[in-house]
Amino acid sequence: MPHPWSAGGPLGPCGGRGGALPSLPSLLAVSDLHVGHKENRPIVEGLRPTTDEDWLIVAGDVGEFVRDIEWALTTLKQHFAEVIWLPGNHELWTPPDDPVQLRGEERYRHLVALCRRLGVLTPEDPYPVWESEGGPVAVVPMFLLYDYSFLPEGAANAREGLRMAYDAGVVGTDEMLLHPDPLTSREEWCRARVAETERRLADLDPGLRTVLANHFPLTREPTRILRYPEFALWCGTELTADWHVKYRAAEVVYGHLHIPRTLWQDGVRFTEVSLGYPREWRRRATGPYAAQPILRRAAGRVPR
Repeated sequence: MPHPWSAGGPLGPCGGRGGALPSLPSLLAVSDLHVGHKENRPIVEGLRPTTDEDWLIVAGDVGEFVRDIEWALTTLKQHFAEVIWLPGNHELWTPPDDPVQLRGEERYRHLVALCRRLGVLTPEDPYPVWESEGGPVAVVPMFLLYDYSFLPEGAANAREGLRMAYDAGVVGTDEMLLHPDPLTSREEWCRARVAETERRLADLDPGLRTVLANHFPLTREPTRILRYPEFALWCGTELTADWHVKYRAAEVVYGHLHIPRTLWQDGVRFTEVSLGYPREWRRRATGPYAAQPILRRAAGRVPR
């Protein structure tokens, strides 16, 4: 659900609820735009900031084709003072009909280079600092993947969990389209990304709080309400279960599940910011959600 003060919610002037808008600049977030679905493209075109100084986190699954990702990020960059992108699993797919046939790490680096041409920040850039009402926070876009450690009930290990998922007919499309090249497995890629991100987080000023943004949930809790519990295997890693505490999170932002809502864990707010597929947001009485406000800027402060 949107934060009480926010314009977030059903699509309105800033991708949020109509009515009075906050006068202070906002750090906003959205994910799972899936612009390969034509019904979602007008929503992206209609996203607007609340002020000329708003930032927007785009937490993955913009689309599957490089041309679609470029279109969406170019469109958003025209309106927001800063756009911060991190990949979901769909950006990392190599669809057979995408003219860009790069796989794995090469595909990711290609998208990072594209973002840099557009002036969009990525997980490979220095973490920007947002001067929030509660003090400065480092905005941390992350690319972490999953390692099949969110096991279904009764599974003793990843192999057994995957067998149960295949038996149930619940198999992530990643198994066919998300390649870990040059590494040998998605688990190995996940662990490499976790190690690299943890190294960078450890280098942050210990007095600085964070906004941790990742496509996949950082903890298992958000997956508890999945209709098909086996799908949790493709939803994160237990390696990040304590990061919201360890790295002083003021807020955790995620997507992937297509279940926009807010949870609290250890006093930290976790916000899923997914738009989702048209068939999903059409079922919501409130219509499509987008651009959820995360933090406002302190009066008189400018970003670093």
